[in-house]
Amino acid sequence: MKKTILNFFSDKLYIEISIASILFIIALATNMLMDFIIYMLYFIIFLEIVRAVVNYVREQRVALSLLVDAFIILALREFIVNVVKVNKENISTIDELFSSAVNLNLFVLAGVIIFLLIVRFLSVKTSQRYLFGRKEKIENDDKENKKDLNKNIEQEQVVDNK
Repeated sequence: MKKTILNFFSDKLYIEISIASILFIIALATNMLMDFIIYMLYFIIFLEIVRAVVNYVREQRVALSLLVDAFIILALREFIVNVVKVNKENISTIDELFSSAVNLNLFVLAGVIIFLLIVRFLSVKTSQRYLFGRKEKIENDDKENKKDLNKNIEQEQVVDNK
């Protein structure tokens, strides 16, 4: 039994699922599901900012992807708050959709989220880690291809000599 419990907690996925399930049940029991989601998003924002600061102190450079992640989560949090808590309007026509300040705020937040996702994608694609990792992979592939080619040539020479 002890071995089963240790195996269960050795896998991080099971720990995450257990904690999420417990928090979800508590949120449902206390009827505070949206508050739990909002506070968890705040926690993730703080976590991303701390990661960015620690990364700056350790490496003396700013990782743009960490900061963009924090801003994406902040924008998502604001979007969720506006949709769920604030936006309780009845909309019957498209004109009413564009005349409400809350709905315009939602459109702006949606645009900000899309923009931040594009910035995040570009920051990952242009990061040094990605570019150097890809360059090293290409060089390793070239070395492996040359080795395979030389091996094939040697095998053909051996066959030809026999």
